[in-house]
Amino acid sequence: MLKNMLSKECINLNLKSTTKNEVIDELIELLFSAGKLNDKILFKKAILEREAQSSTGLEEGIAIPHGKTSAVKIPSIAFGISRNGIDYDSLDGEPSTLFFMIAAPENATDSHIETLSQLTTILLDDDIREKLLKAEAPEEIFNILNITPTNKIESNQNLNEKFDVLAVTACPTGIAHTYMAADSLIKKAKELGISLKVETNGSTGVKNLLTDEEIKNAKGIIVAADKNVEINRFNGKHVDFVPVKDGIKRPEELLKRAFNQNSNIFNNNSSNQNSSSQERKGFYKHLMSGVSNMLPFVVGGGILIALSFIFGIKSADPNDPSFNSFAKLLMDIGGGNAFFLMVPVLAGFIGMSIADRPGFAPAMVAGLISINNGGGFLGGLIGGFLGGYVILALKKFFKKLPESLEGLKPVLIYPLLGIFITGALMYLVVIDPIAFLNKGVTNFLNNLGTGNLILLGTLLGAMMAIDMGGPINKAAFTFGIAAISAGNYYPHAAVMAGGMVPPLGIALATTFFKNKFTKDEINAGKINYIMGASFITEGAIPFAAADPIRIIPACVIGAGVAGGLTMLFHCSLPAPHGGLFVLPIITHPFMYLLSVIIGSIITGLIVGISKPKK
Repeated sequence: MLKNMLSKECINLNLKSTTKNEVIDELIELLFSAGKLNDKILFKKAILEREAQSSTGLEEGIAIPHGKTSAVKIPSIAFGISRNGIDYDSLDGEPSTLFFMIAAPENATDSHIETLSQLTTILLDDDIREKLLKAEAPEEIFNILNITPTNKIESNQNLNEKFDVLAVTACPTGIAHTYMAADSLIKKAKELGISLKVETNGSTGVKNLLTDEEIKNAKGIIVAADKNVEINRFNGKHVDFVPVKDGIKRPEELLKRAFNQNSNIFNNNSSNQNSSSQERKGFYKHLMSGVSNMLPFVVGGGILIALSFIFGIKSADPNDPSFNSFAKLLMDIGGGNAFFLMVPVLAGFIGMSIADRPGFAPAMVAGLISINNGGGFLGGLIGGFLGGYVILALKKFFKKLPESLEGLKPVLIYPLLGIFITGALMYLVVIDPIAFLNKGVTNFLNNLGTGNLILLGTLLGAMMAIDMGGPINKAAFTFGIAAISAGNYYPHAAVMAGGMVPPLGIALATTFFKNKFTKDEINAGKINYIMGASFITEGAIPFAAADPIRIIPACVIGAGVAGGLTMLFHCSLPAPHGGLFVLPIITHPFMYLLSVIIGSIITGLIVGISKPKK
């Protein structure tokens, strides 16, 4: 069956592509030209939707883009080799050389799906990959794949009645990662001498279903899933919840944690919930849930506000001589609505992260109370956590409610009591001291001397470059937004400058030190000019991941210098986002631009000088 799916005309041993998008197009073209697809545009859409969930670039130079859609006429595989390697967002950050594109029709049979899934586990064998890379003719590919064992997953299951560790693997399409994670865990468990059973939630349904007795006797459980699986059955057990790629990438660590019972004990208070999400714990996780959902309001609303300022700082005021009706429209949409919702949305999603959906309404109301009563950003943060934990307390209090009244909890008890208790605590306990604190912080920042401002700017700029989108970066960004909300526009100028420097500095390094970078890195460097100008710090992440010892310090130094200079030059920024596109509304725009340029040049020089020649 594997031979039928992988035909000679769908093999290319010398791919010409140099980018991820190009190699996807080249492999799709192979399938389409061979008559395997009805619609290559629709098929590409399915491939890109899968990539948006998580990259199918794995370790050891393997990439397995795949899609299941009605655009596929015949279950097929396209195989290609890139001799130079392509940056495919792989798990280990290394270029991908072996590409298997799997095309599964919407009504694919179980045997077809299982054959495609077995192929993904074959590629975990080092010898197989080595032979594939050395192949010089399509016939050799068939020979190499035919000598491999079949379905190692099934043959390793049900060997014992009792298992030390149980695992569940699942990916959104259920074709590749589900089975690769299962096979990786089984292979490593055998090496470690740990008895293991893996349940796979693939396209063909659940295989090797874990029994109640097995769950009861297991020491620990691993749930490596990117889609919903049944987890209520694991209540009271030591469970690790991780993305499916972690099952492929770090099986030894997961198995040892499960075997030694180092994972948290899972408790699920909702008897009707079927989810792969673990019990959510940790301040940072809840905060990031709020921040990530708030960002669209910050970016969209903030840029609309910035655009209104182009007509004049007071052009949205009907009583000002510079009044412009379009500027007022921009301000009403961006500031009066989108930006106004920023804090309530932040609070709402923090509450939802803590207590699931029942936590959303009380927390969002708390955020609204904060924004309307001087509590600002900080009050919203507190309100979000307050709303979430009030609902957790109510869940515990009403845990023994008769089953006949269970349906009243989400529609009446939680929203009514949750909103009332959270709102009352906000008005009676939280708002007054937080409003007083906000006013004090604003006065302190406004009265900072030049030397202190430079130090603050340097610190904020450097924080933006340390983890480029991680918790430290988000902490600095959050501080800048809070300062804008409080009417102080200087800190966020430093924050944005610090966030622009890493991609811009790397872009300069790849332009002027070409002998230090690969062709793919040079091409990626050009894109970083746009990302840096747009205040998208994450453009530097691939370079930092590939060479953290040199790249991260260079970015931190350059970003810190840029942030400090914006404060020295008294640059202020009333918009939360926009990069160079909001330059017209920045106080002392040319000095701000100079600050960013100086910081970027410093980063570029350090990177260029410190990196060895390729």
